[in-house]
Amino acid sequence: MAKGKTTRGSSGLVRVAVFGDIHGNVIALDAVIRAAADEGIEEYWCLGDLVAHGPRPVEVVARLRDLAGLTCVRGNTDRYVLTGDLRGIIPPIDLPRTQQQWRDFADARESFAWTRGCLVAARHIEWLAGLPLEQQIDLPDGSRALLVHSSPGRDDGPGLSPELSDSALADAGFRASRADLVLVGHTHVRSDRDIAGCHAVNPGPVSLPREADDQARWAVLDATTAGYSIEYRAVRYDLARVVDDLSRQWHPASGWLARKMTGRR
Repeated sequence: MAKGKTTRGSSGLVRVAVFGDIHGNVIALDAVIRAAADEGIEEYWCLGDLVAHGPRPVEVVARLRDLAGLTCVRGNTDRYVLTGDLRGIIPPIDLPRTQQQWRDFADARESFAWTRGCLVAARHIEWLAGLPLEQQIDLPDGSRALLVHSSPGRDDGPGLSPELSDSALADAGFRASRADLVLVGHTHVRSDRDIAGCHAVNPGPVSLPREADDQARWAVLDATTAGYSIEYRAVRYDLARVVDDLSRQWHPASGWLARKMTGRR
């Protein structure tokens, strides 16, 4: 885990765009970056799952690498792209229940290799491999913020699941002993909970929300020496263009992803 990074503006104010779960959707990412720029934001905290399950993994990494104020952690699907080891993926990719699921899961498995090949060819794979599991940042008021994809110490598992009790989440590491503020992605559900003295926040996904729509979700963190606040944001993007791009890029899981993105089953 990267520890102890401090962020402070010259006036004591820090404004940060917080986002994750981009999943190879550069059109949605660009919409978030433009919206953040319109608010004068120059610092970006990215919570992982950058490249898998979308048509433009290379462009996503290129955009992120161009962001001067970027702090980024890896997600579980980033690790799957790097290693090809899909144990722990949800839903279990080796346990299809129907013939359609068998086809979809086979395509999804192939898509990780496709994504890895794109990044190797573009010479972005080493950058992805160098991302840490966690980043700890000290806010101006002394609060400790922890960036991690799923839960403290993990990039996979249930994460900040709405179905889990506060006690179960505390057992999973969401507690003040780890950080005052824990920022996560992974579940693709916006969340804001106070657990065992820890404030846990999920800004929602840039791409692939649980309920399909054309909104890229993110959040703004404003921090001063007096404290911090978090406000949710959402920005519309051209979903139809992304769906069309899946086919144009010969993405192995284009049919499965198109159905997930549009809500068509």
